[in-house]
Order: sequence, then C-alpha cells, then structure tokens
Amino acid sequence: MEKKLKFYIDGKWVDPVTPKAFDVIDPAHEEPFAQISLGSAADVDKAVAAAKKAFSTWSRTSKEERLALMQKIVEVYQKRYEDIVKTISREMGAPLGLSKNAQAAMGIAHFSQTMKVLKDYEFQKVEGATAIVREPVGVVGMITPWNWPINQIACKVAPALAAGCTMVLKPSEVAPMNAILFAEVMDEAGVPPGVFNLVNGDGPTVGEALSHHPDIDMMSFTGSTRAGIAVAKAAADTVKRVAQELGGKSANIILDDADLQKAVAGGVMNMFTNSGQSCNAPSRMFVPRAKHDEAAAIAKATAEKVKVGDPFAEGTVLGPVVSETQYNRIQNLIQKGIEEGATLVTGGPGRPEGLNRGYYVKPTVFANVTNDMTIAREEIFGPVLSILPYETEEEAVRLANDTPYGLSGYVQSGNLDRARKVAAQLRTGNVHLNGAGMDMNAPFGGYKQSGTGREWGEFGFEEFLEVKAVLGYAA
Repeated sequence: MEKKLKFYIDGKWVDPVTPKAFDVIDPAHEEPFAQISLGSAADVDKAVAAAKKAFSTWSRTSKEERLALMQKIVEVYQKRYEDIVKTISREMGAPLGLSKNAQAAMGIAHFSQTMKVLKDYEFQKVEGATAIVREPVGVVGMITPWNWPINQIACKVAPALAAGCTMVLKPSEVAPMNAILFAEVMDEAGVPPGVFNLVNGDGPTVGEALSHHPDIDMMSFTGSTRAGIAVAKAAADTVKRVAQELGGKSANIILDDADLQKAVAGGVMNMFTNSGQSCNAPSRMFVPRAKHDEAAAIAKATAEKVKVGDPFAEGTVLGPVVSETQYNRIQNLIQKGIEEGATLVTGGPGRPEGLNRGYYVKPTVFANVTNDMTIAREEIFGPVLSILPYETEEEAVRLANDTPYGLSGYVQSGNLDRARKVAAQLRTGNVHLNGAGMDMNAPFGGYKQSGTGREWGEFGFEEFLEVKAVLGYAA
C-alpha cells in the first residue's frame, strides 16, 4: 500500500501535527490501495501562516516571473502526465481513456489558458485623474472535489497563482492522490515556499478551519450545495470573499425540429460521461410528448451499448462511481424513481451483470418522468437519465427553470436562431447549443443554488483580484 502521510507546507513535506491515517479506496475493487493523513486546525494554521508570509513577496512579482513559473509547471506536469492519468483512474474510477484525454488534460488546459489571459491582462488603467488598479485578493483557501479532481485544482490554482495570490489547498479525501502528485509537480517546478500549500483532511475539520480562518482572504469551493452553504456560513464571520461552484440538475431541451436520433443518443452519452459524476451533466432530457416513446427507445438502445467495467480494461466507457456512499445513494434514488411511478426503460437497481465487486451502477434511463419526482429534483450524481415529456416550447422552458439549480443547460434544434431564443430564457450559467463542447475561456459557474462567482478564463482569473481606486493619480 502506498503511503503519503505528509503535507506540503512552506515548500517542504512535513508530518501532520497529530497523525491520523486514512485509507484511500479503489472503487473498482472496494479495497484500500493508499493511505494519507487527515489534518487538523493546527495543520491549517501552519499552512496559512506560510501562505501569509509568502504573499508579501509573491504578490509583488512581475507578470514575466509568473508566466515563467507557470510554463515550468506545465513542463513538469507533462513529465508526470502518465502517473496522473493512472492515479485518477485508480482512485475515482474514470476509464483510462477519459483520464488521459479529459481528466488529466484539463490541468494543462487551465494553465495554458490562464497564461494567455495573464500575458495580455492590464492590471492598471487610468480613467481621468483616477487609476483603477487590480491587485491579488490575498491568501486563498481552496476546497476541491473528487469527480474532476485535477480540473478543479488547476482551475483554481492557475488563476490564483497568475493573479499573485498564495494558497492552501484541501482536496477531497476520497480521491487525494492526484493532488499529492500535483504538489510534487509544483515543488519540482520551483514554486516559492509558502505560495502553494497542501493539507489533506475532511470538510468538517480542515475545510471548516480554512473557512473560519481570519488570515484567509478568500474561499474558493467546489462541491455539493449542502457543503457550500457550510463554507459560506463559516466564512461569514470574517467577511471573506467566497466563490462557489456547486450542484446542478441540468435540463437538455430537445425541440421538435431537432434530429431526434442524434440529439437523444448524444444526450445519453453526455449524461453517462464520467459515470454521471459531473455537476453540469444533462440529467433531465425534455422531449416533445409526441416523440416521447421514440426518444425512450433511442435512449434504451444507446444505454445498452455502453460498456461498464474496470477503468483499466480496454473499451470501458463507464467505470465505477467513486465510493460506497455514492453507490448506496444512487441505488436509493433509482428505487425512488421506480416507487414514484417513472417508467424504467433500462438499467435499474444493482450492479451490471458480471460485475459482483466494485461500485458499478447500471446505465439507467427513466421515461414518463414528471418534474415533481425525486429523480427530477435531486442531483443523483450517477449514470441515471430522466426523460420528461412536454407539450409546448414554453412549457419546456418553464419546467427546465423549475429547479433550485442553475448551472448548465442544453438546447437541441434544427434552427440555430430558435435554439438561441430558448437559451436566452434559461436561468443557467452555461447553455450548450446543439452539442457544443466546453470553451476554456468561457466563464463556468451557475445561477441560484449552483453557486456564486465564475471559474475558467478571464472571468475565473478576475475572481482572485481586488479592485483599488487611486484618486488624484494623474495630474
């Protein structure tokens, strides 16, 4: 068993103040494969002190110095790329191809995009006699999830670093090994001591200590809405900035002029990517009532072709979900869908045939779902799709917006102008038209209970900046 029991604080690997070992479980085999330490408030104090000390010098570095360091980080990251790929697949169950082409790749993508933003960014503008100056916000506490682990680390660390901030990262204790590799990359790249710090631990202990800490100037959190509320409450006492990327229950509206085969099949595969463990997954598929049964048949055929299996096996499309806790929650929600009267099209409770070990979930499709059912209201975070029929375009939009979440939305139409008009009515931070993918410079974040603030590109970069007005600057 691999043991990584130290934290990265002030440029060194140090022992926790109070040792507390924690097993990391391989979700494909339900066995521990690594061990980390869970930190305490005392470890957070040490990391924050190091970050606060480093801020006085790092915040005053030039754009050129930051760019040079970020380029070095990318070079070292590329050298460790295969290690990162295999680690992500091992600890959170993503198929190897997904880890290589998407999960690990997002680390380089965020650093590369942030470098482009930094290169052209103007930190000071003079308007009349006043200088408008943008300065680093300070010491940032970061809490990241297990579902897209390196993606969420990089989309916080890269812009914070570029802005001149220092930071303390608490990754998910469920999938922490990739973050330890990331810290090794930062160390080898020569990040100055105290600029980047890593303390492993759980939310109620390390997360709470970060959020409460008077010397943390900003909290950047990605995770569940429930945990995000706890972070915001803990941060309120010191009136620190809080940026949150939280849950979602995204609608995929298929209009009556869309290519039904393409739209439904694409929606199913998008939903099942990463075993449905994406906050922006299109989990509610709205289809015209007249085409509902045809859509359900397409979804069934598509889902039943999806290969579920070991993340390291060739051809695997769907790996396990991340943990026993997640597996049990998903099973309970599938059962709830059956009990509340949704039509089970394919999948259902239990493991897929031939898989008796590991947290594997059957690719599941429900039809005849109504928007008041539990499976249409709660974020399932597994490979479970709900198909909801609608009568009119207006009803589809109304139902799509009838959710406490507002992270992402999807519209499929044979007429781009019509799709744009529907997109304009959706109360979500992102809308994807006709299968459009991600844009690394586009802001990522949500309305309502899906969060506050934005990540990615220039918008994500500016989250880590304060604005200062210097009056009388010009004669």
